[in-house]
Amino acid sequence: MTMTIDAPRSQAPAKKRTNWEKWGWIYMRVSGVLLLVLVFGHLASNLLLTEGGVHAINFGFVAGKLASPFWQIWDTLLLWLALIHGANGMRTIVNDYVTRPGLAKAFKVALFLSAALLILLGTFVIYTLDPCPAGADPALVASFCKA
Repeated sequence: MTMTIDAPRSQAPAKKRTNWEKWGWIYMRVSGVLLLVLVFGHLASNLLLTEGGVHAINFGFVAGKLASPFWQIWDTLLLWLALIHGANGMRTIVNDYVTRPGLAKAFKVALFLSAALLILLGTFVIYTLDPCPAGADPALVASFCKA
């Protein structure tokens, strides 16, 4: 009769899982600070630094701004950060107050789909808006358009 001593088995390291709640919390703080800069920069450029203030804002003003790559990127960041920030906040409210799992899942799916749709449509408009549409009233289009 031989006796053998088994060597202790090494345990495989546990799989690390991503802590989505932690990353959501971090995202809300970082995006909140960035949104403050983007929103107040947007308001300052449109209302304070523009001659005529809010009365100067029309299709030509918006189309002229969106003809610039700088403002396209600025507005894209503003759109994406605000919609994701808002949808994540709504997801947190659903987690806190909706107790029925099926209803909570339905709300989260609706939130995701609506945020995704608005992001896609908004981004599409930012990058495809024609600042000089054919047949438009020359008084309403951007100043650089040929009448």
